[in-house]
Amino acid sequence: MNIWLTSIALLFLMGCSQDAVSSQFVEKKEFVTENFATHGGETIAEVRVGWEAYGTLNAAKDNVILITHFFSGNSHAAGRYAETDPFPGYWDAIIGPGKAIDTNKFYVISSDTLVNQEPHNPNVITTGPASINPATGKPYGLDFPVVTIRDFVNVQKMLLESLGIERLHAVVGASMGSLQALEWSVAYPDQVDRMISVIGMGESDPWTIATLQQWANPIMADPNWNNGDYYAAEPPTAGVTQAVMAITLQAQHPLIFNQLNAASSAKEKAPLHNIRSNFAVVDQLKAAAGARATYADANHILYLVRANQLFMAGHGESLEAGLSRVKAATLFLPAANDLLLQPYLAQRAHNILKQQGNTTDYEEIQGPWGHLDGVFTIATKAEKIRLFLQ
Repeated sequence: MNIWLTSIALLFLMGCSQDAVSSQFVEKKEFVTENFATHGGETIAEVRVGWEAYGTLNAAKDNVILITHFFSGNSHAAGRYAETDPFPGYWDAIIGPGKAIDTNKFYVISSDTLVNQEPHNPNVITTGPASINPATGKPYGLDFPVVTIRDFVNVQKMLLESLGIERLHAVVGASMGSLQALEWSVAYPDQVDRMISVIGMGESDPWTIATLQQWANPIMADPNWNNGDYYAAEPPTAGVTQAVMAITLQAQHPLIFNQLNAASSAKEKAPLHNIRSNFAVVDQLKAAAGARATYADANHILYLVRANQLFMAGHGESLEAGLSRVKAATLFLPAANDLLLQPYLAQRAHNILKQQGNTTDYEEIQGPWGHLDGVFTIATKAEKIRLFLQ
């Protein structure tokens, strides 16, 4: 882990109490379903996703909370796989015995999504363009159907049904996970009692669609991408690295980014004398992105970008029409300094639900991280979450 990533991790742990550092151990499990029908009307012969669970499922199977993960994340929401793991799951500060999402009371499930960003991560199980197409014996590439947030939700529903779970006490997610959480409450209103959207939105507006496209463009401009057909050749590593650089940068606020990179400045000598020389901050950002790119797949990133761009809760004619189906109590927790999914996006969904007579609440997370406050500063909303889940 390079210095830049280490700084991120240390600041994260400094923001957690000693009690928040988990001692619970979890294992990755696998769910498989066949002939999955997508929202777009196509069929995927086999879908495999990984999942984890924390706590104990009660006899009535009515104490279930589903956690849905963010764009670059996976199902590892809490705990550790082994004592040697340096860090716990991303929301360990609020998931565990006695915490806001109390595993003494709730059975908490988290699953990997379709087309997870990191299909080469040993702790991820997913199906996507990098998977083998049984019809050809080769990776799908761009023959894989375009998928939506509704498809992510439908795979999760099948997973829960395989466990005999028919109703959710709550569904909770951050960023792309918040889209899934909201879609759950729209698609299956009679099966969701509560929904928490952290750093989320109700639909992608033009600004957000164009912003997300900046993550896709470097990949598609890389000659090695080869229109998605690169699995038997050199992968578009440069494009993936540039994409992850954009994702990493836009997920932060200048307040924290400048603090972490204070050593870099306009006074650096090398960039003055050589146009090919990078500023130190650019090299550090590139190194951090390169480390993440090891597990990532270019086509998977493109498909995730498209799923987010296509999002409108309900996938119907309007956001108002989609949200009119919601019966769950809802809580929106955007980050005040979020420059990626700005608070107005969550505010709009909350306002519509309020106008429609739903039970809904809205409160902003205060912090220096920007979008990442939904992960690193979530503990400041622990009591709010605890009370909402009661």
